Amino acid sequence: MKKALLLALSLTAAGFTAQAQTTKPAMAAAKTAGPAITFEESKYDFGSVAQGGMVDHTFKFKNTGNQPLIISNIGVSCGCTVPEYSKAPVMPGKTGTLSAHFNSAGKMGMQNKVLTIESNAAAGPATVSLVGEVKEASAAAAAKAN
Repeated sequence: MKKALLLALSLTAAGFTAQAQTTKPAMAAAKTAGPAITFEESKYDFGSVAQGGMVDHTFKFKNTGNQPLIISNIGVSCGCTVPEYSKAPVMPGKTGTLSAHFNSAGKMGMQNKVLTIESNAAAGPATVSLVGEVKEASAAAAAKAN
């Protein structure tokens, strides 16, 4: 009796395992359907900059989905950061760029400026960030002299 019960439980567990394995690929395919944005880098460390200095960086991305990717808006964490991007759709397999310009005037210390990319990507909004330190102009000049 114990052997029959053990055999029945083993077969049931094996059945659930087999079913789970067959449904996972179908679910994975559903997740990748539609446009998808994949950045080469999600964070750019600009090191240090003197207060009042500008930081410019271009983030490169690829549409790794199977439908055109359209960026509708880019939100920023601060008015000191200005994004530039193309409004044209990025076709599947193609690349695009997003430029970020950070003005450090009035800023001091460690900075983490986040840009939130709103698009029609199936995964929802994506983020990239500029990080680094803003030093007092006179301190940055003294450090450069040494």
